[in-house]
Amino acid sequence: MTVRVTVWNEFRQEHTDAPVRAIYPDGIHEAIAAGLRGAADLSVRTATLDSASQGLPDALLDETDVLTWWGHVAHDDVSDETVDRVHARVLDGMGLVVLHSGHFSRIFKRLMGTGCNLKWREDGRRERLWVVDPSHPIAEGLGESFVLPEEEMYGEFFDIPAPDELVLVSWFEGGEVFRSGATWRRGRGRVAYLRPGHETHPTYHNPDIHRLIGNAVRWAAAPRGAAPTFGNAQPVEPPG
Repeated sequence: MTVRVTVWNEFRQEHTDAPVRAIYPDGIHEAIAAGLRGAADLSVRTATLDSASQGLPDALLDETDVLTWWGHVAHDDVSDETVDRVHARVLDGMGLVVLHSGHFSRIFKRLMGTGCNLKWREDGRRERLWVVDPSHPIAEGLGESFVLPEEEMYGEFFDIPAPDELVLVSWFEGGEVFRSGATWRRGRGRVAYLRPGHETHPTYHNPDIHRLIGNAVRWAAAPRGAAPTFGNAQPVEPPG
């Protein structure tokens, strides 16, 4: 089965911040997409906030099995209508992979039902990501751990509901730890959060991150089962 992936990015800082543009001249979305496009089982397109319908019209969502989401400075520019569309699609079975500062996106906060806040520090020091569920499909091929030479620190407490599954925990040189790979089910859809990906570091050019996102996309695209029925219902057993 070919998984249809839409890589969404607000695509703002690449225009305004020279350090971000230097690392991601074509946009963070294109770097993420490039890491997925070599896979024969993935069909990848990109979308950005300033496109028509904020990049996510119904017609595109109709053709999306999994949506990846990167945002940072423009969370509040995402309209109620866009959040409603994406939320409805997740509940109906579309997978959602939320990346890095997307923890503060309106769609992630709605799906989590919490503030999704955390500690952070932009010091560009080393991060080691530990696989704490080696049997999980998201962890395939990552080994016991892997290192990002430079990243932004995210630290606990992370204000999210308890994950259905915890796959990755990060350790940072400053001593902090963080739940960096977590999953939930919402309605018929699967949601994953992956922490790495600060815009001033080349994280989305890293082969381990390419593998991690690809694994998460495949997991989120798993069969969703039959649609449930709701509302007033007749007895399924004859009156006796």
